Parts: sequence; C-alpha cells; structure tokens
Amino acid sequence: MNVRSAAARLDVRVNAQTAPAGRPLPDLAARRRRDAQRRRLSVAGLRLSLGVVILGAWELTTRLGWVDVFFWSQPSAIAQKLWIWITQGTDLGPLWDQVLVTMEETVGGFIVGSILGVIFGVALGRSRLLSDVLGPYIKGANAIPRVVVGALFAVALGLDIRSKIATAAVLVFFVVFFNAFQGVREVDRNLIANARILGAGDRQLTTEILIPSALSWIVASLHTSFGLALVGAVVGELFGATQGLGELIYAAK
Repeated sequence: MNVRSAAARLDVRVNAQTAPAGRPLPDLAARRRRDAQRRRLSVAGLRLSLGVVILGAWELTTRLGWVDVFFWSQPSAIAQKLWIWITQGTDLGPLWDQVLVTMEETVGGFIVGSILGVIFGVALGRSRLLSDVLGPYIKGANAIPRVVVGALFAVALGLDIRSKIATAAVLVFFVVFFNAFQGVREVDRNLIANARILGAGDRQLTTEILIPSALSWIVASLHTSFGLALVGAVVGELFGATQGLGELIYAAK
C-alpha cells in the first residue's frame, strides 16, 4: 500500500508539473492570418486616406485660385459630370456603350499584342541568329513614339475598330516581347542540354522547357500590358472615332 500510495502521489505530482506544458500552444497559422488581415486593412486605410488628401488638396487649390480651373477642373465638377453621364447619358449615347466599345478595343489589342509578343520573343530568344538580325529593327521600332504610330494607323486603317486595336497591340507587343525574350534567355542551359541528351526535339524543347520556364516573365508583363492596351485604345480614339471613351473625352474638352 505504501508503494502504491507513493507511486500515486508521484504520478499526481508529475501530472501537475506537466499540465501547464501540455496546454495547446497558440495557433500560429491563425495568428498569421490575423496579422495579414490587419496589414491589408491598414494598407487599404492608408490608400484611402492618401486619395482623400490628394482630392481634397486638388479641390482646395482650385477653389482658392491657386490652380487654374480651366485647365485642371475640380473633383466635384468631374463627379457631377460623371453622374450626369451615368443617369442621363452622354452626347454620344449611353455611357456604358462607350465603355464597352473601348473595352472591346482594349481586349482585342491586348490579345493580339500578347500573342505576337510571345511568339516573337520565344523565337528570337531561341535563335541567336534571328535576334542578331532582327534585334536592331525591333529596337528601332520600339523607339518610335506611340503617338506617331496611332496617327499612322488612323490614316492607314481608317477610323474603325481596326486602328484602335492595332495601336493597343503595338503598346502591348513590346512589353511582352522583351519579357518573353529575356525569360527564354534566362533558362538554365544545363536543363536544355539534358533535354537534348534525352532526345527532345525543337518542338518539345520549346513547349515543355522554354515556354514553361519563361512563363513567370510573360505573366509578369501581362499585368502592365492590359493598362497599356487601354491607353492605346483611348489614344487611337482621340485621333478619330465615332464612339468610345477617347471620343467622349475629345468631345467634352
């Protein structure tokens, strides 16, 4: 009995000492999620505050006469005009029709420019001969001001949707091309050599090694390319159009 009692008392003491250590630790994953959510809210709040400060300063400087209202307008006047366009329509028709026209041109130019940029970027990235021959011409074409290209397309293709898609595609093409080209050039040469040893042909090498390896470069370029496509579509409409946000801006000047 004495041995059993001593063992029981020892077991109770051990359990009492290890109980605090046996408690579950804080959930680190939940804590990280809370921290990430708190940071997102902080960033959103700072962004909103910065926007309010900028718009407030803009409105204040125009009302005080420090900035010419004729050239810079006012946030309140812009909001009022947008509300009229949304509720009553524009001189060219409903506002949403103008948005749809511009978005159609933007998406078309984005798709065309992205496809051509990937094709030419991968082709020139693979072939050093092609890159040496065509490289100076592509760099020279990239140096041409985009406004000149937009005017050229407006004259050559007319004022329909083709000239806007072409202008947007040019802006997208060079961004995607240079990223795809550099992505292919950054592929590990040992990986290419091993694929060659295993019997990979040119087609397999391109589709299974080069393009997947350069995909991160290509995707990174697409984030900024869509915005450039929108700029190209609006610029093309400024040179002449019957519908679209660019024509709406030109008519409202």
